[in-house]
Amino acid sequence: MNKESIFSKIICRTISADILYQDDLVTAFRDIQPKAPIHILIVTNRLIPTINDVTVEHEVALGRLFTVAAKIAKQERIDNDGYRLIVNCNKHGRQEIYHLHMHLLGGKLLGNMVCCHTT
Repeated sequence: MNKESIFSKIICRTISADILYQDDLVTAFRDIQPKAPIHILIVTNRLIPTINDVTVEHEVALGRLFTVAAKIAKQERIDNDGYRLIVNCNKHGRQEIYHLHMHLLGGKLLGNMVCCHTT
């Protein structure tokens, strides 16, 4: 990794976290400030600051974010009712930690958000 983030320290286990999954590409752990009953962060083990920094070499890790999200949703028993996956990018996207990560949220009916629906 080029630089350390708080997520880098969780991945290396120098900071404790409730880790649900870890392999050579991604790590998943519970958010310490959950916005839903189930709020899990799935992060790339390799530091990629934002979506804008993604290259072809990251495709396998990005695919793993989704397969791990589906696996954890099933483990948490929210796969049938549904859940939301969110990736934020930069200031206007409300990215707070510049280490690419996906939020998995569920466990209740989630509110509306800006979307592509037309009226």
